[in-house]
Amino acid sequence: MSETQTGTNQTGAEQRIPVTVLTGFLGSGKTTLLNKLLRRPELADTAVIINEFGEIGLDHLLVEKSSEDGMVTLNSGCLCCTVRGDLVRTMSELFLKRAKGEVTNFKRMVVETTGLADPAPILHTLMTDPLLASRYRLDGVVTTVDGVNGTSTLDNHEEAVKQAAVADRVLLTKVDIAEAPRLAELKSRLHQLNPGAPFHAVADGEINPNEILNAGLYNPETKTADVKRWLHEEAYGHEHGGGHHHHGHGQDHDHHHEHEHGEQDPHNVNRHDDRIRAFCMTFDEPMSWSTVAAAFDALVTYRGPDLLRMKGILNVKDTDKPVVIHGVQHVFHPPATLDAWPEGDDRKSRVVFITRDIGESTIRKVFASFFEAEKKGWAQDETKQ
Repeated sequence: MSETQTGTNQTGAEQRIPVTVLTGFLGSGKTTLLNKLLRRPELADTAVIINEFGEIGLDHLLVEKSSEDGMVTLNSGCLCCTVRGDLVRTMSELFLKRAKGEVTNFKRMVVETTGLADPAPILHTLMTDPLLASRYRLDGVVTTVDGVNGTSTLDNHEEAVKQAAVADRVLLTKVDIAEAPRLAELKSRLHQLNPGAPFHAVADGEINPNEILNAGLYNPETKTADVKRWLHEEAYGHEHGGGHHHHGHGQDHDHHHEHEHGEQDPHNVNRHDDRIRAFCMTFDEPMSWSTVAAAFDALVTYRGPDLLRMKGILNVKDTDKPVVIHGVQHVFHPPATLDAWPEGDDRKSRVVFITRDIGESTIRKVFASFFEAEKKGWAQDETKQ
């Protein structure tokens, strides 16, 4: 974040291959889902990388059938142990083979993670490896949650809570055999963990691929950035009393996520959930890039591991175009400048945060202190505003 320029343009996004990261706890139905998805025409030109333990991978029939259709399926072992080398090597080799015509000219990629893993290292790899970043782009994180056993999985495994919290799309599987009251309770709990992620119910692994593809910033249909859908800020606004928070307003709207209230909240049935906060912060005034970059640098330095995910669009003083930021823990994607503000947009800066053990007021204080320092240092420049 500390580089001063506001990053690369969004041009070339259509050349880069979209990557969907499919995650979800063991037994939550990822493989069944993938088996069904890969038979759909929308995923005809898809390369698949499976990083799963043992024989949980795709059924061999499908793999063989798929290779006749020109699909590439690779099994590169468990990602949690060898994530960087393995994923970078596999994805780079695939891209080269594609360029040489040795494999089909695949149009997208799905990386299925091991059910026991935190998806963050994969996202870090996609965001920071220069070779991968020039050839692929993260389209979205899709998390499967077991409609029958999901509640106990979330109770017992912190990784499962993180998988749900960082998702762009949440798929509730086995809804055809789950009891309605338990399912309703699970949905409510997941919505509190991650208000901005649309939910889709999946029975027997069947889902319309369009519900989970193109979950990222760039929309290939319209060739523009779909910021509203990407940030899905209305979900947070509804949760947090309108959601519009301005500089200098210290009040904390995330009271129902705070520790002291966790015990009374019927949905916060366990401590893993209590630790997660989700909120959207809005800033009315344009901000200077150096100030906002310094504020994020400070947050990352002190609390990096607990900043599970950040997505935002910023109104930066030095450019008329919106700047998009995306971070996972201590790693930030190079900021991208969009060609134009979304139609009818009010040009407010908006950042969605999903954090662990960090309240909204803490982050607001960090930003406020940097904005304050900037005002003191550059008071004479501010008169133009």
